[in-house]
Amino acid sequence: MNIAPSPIDGQTDETIHAIMTTTRRIALVGASAKPWRASHEVMRFLLDRGYDVTPVNPGLAGQTIHGRTVVARLADAGPLDMVDVFRNSTHVGPLVDDAIRLGARTIWMQLGVVDQAAAERARASGIAVVMDRCPVIEDRRLGPFRH
Repeated sequence: MNIAPSPIDGQTDETIHAIMTTTRRIALVGASAKPWRASHEVMRFLLDRGYDVTPVNPGLAGQTIHGRTVVARLADAGPLDMVDVFRNSTHVGPLVDDAIRLGARTIWMQLGVVDQAAAERARASGIAVVMDRCPVIEDRRLGPFRH
């Protein structure tokens, strides 16, 4: 494994591996029922790997994606270990604040999602922050992750 940190989130490969092997419950914010969307594929991948994933999307609340009931708010997805964010970077701040309040251990911002100010608030609260990464890519690069 490479121990060099990522230039964006500062996480080493060992830290990413540890996060993915100790995480059980994931709230996937920005879940989509559209099969061609990345969030749809990533959710399926995480479920297939044995994670307990709750999709979060207020527009789809009450519907199911991959057999899981969609909830409207992050608070409805708890308890959780990780918040996996498929939202525009401009929407990350309030999600991070909710995750801090709810006691999440990790905030994972997907490819292209970066909010340094929100990341600093999360880190100051003891939450690990992963930015501009995809767990599928990381699994293929470092894994497969086992937990």
